[in-house]
Amino acid sequence: MTSDTRAGWRPVTEAVGSVRAMKAVFLRDLKAAFRQRQDLLNPLLFFIMVVTLFPLGVSPEVSFLQQAGSGILWVAALLSVLLSLDHLFRHDYDDGTLEQLVLQPQPLFLLVLAKVAAHWVLTGLPLVLLAPVLGIMVHLDGNSIGVLCLTLLIGTPVLSLIGAIGAALTLGLRSAGVLLSLLIIPLYIPVLIFGTGTVAAAGDGAPVGGYVALMGAFLVLAVTLAPFASAAALRISLSNA
Repeated sequence: MTSDTRAGWRPVTEAVGSVRAMKAVFLRDLKAAFRQRQDLLNPLLFFIMVVTLFPLGVSPEVSFLQQAGSGILWVAALLSVLLSLDHLFRHDYDDGTLEQLVLQPQPLFLLVLAKVAAHWVLTGLPLVLLAPVLGIMVHLDGNSIGVLCLTLLIGTPVLSLIGAIGAALTLGLRSAGVLLSLLIIPLYIPVLIFGTGTVAAAGDGAPVGGYVALMGAFLVLAVTLAPFASAAALRISLSNA
């Protein structure tokens, strides 16, 4: 095999190595999460409790819940994702695994993307699966529940990706949870507005294609930029540790 042929195969080999590294990080985070089931269940229990208690504390009237139900579910989902973000890099930081990831030959942003994907599978996806049951509880109609699940399916990965930036920036700091909330919640507001607006438009019988397209654009933008920002933030946090 000539040197030109080996040079031609090198990008392919590097791509295969990166995919294998991402798969290994993804599966490792899933296994680690199931060993610490309390951290895994807390966001889901919080989501259920917020949606369940809201009608009791505000108003159980059907008309009110139909109007505010999408907002209740979206705010509860947002806060549930936020509750789980502090553990995204924390355990790896405490046991030294994060430093090893930074030293890997594979690009750090790809490994961060794998960790965020595992976080979404463990946190965001269960919220999407629970949404139909809780949507019935707040008296949403079938069309609104379907649109709600679609918006959560698109929006919760955006929440995880944006949250990863804040989790990386606040890594190793005291009161990291409070700082994380202050940094991330303002960035979550556009996703919250369009998520609830899409469900409200569906409830009114208006077309929702434009809303869904904008949320899809948020997702593409987050997938494109957030891993790079999170990787840079991790390097900054580790260098200051």
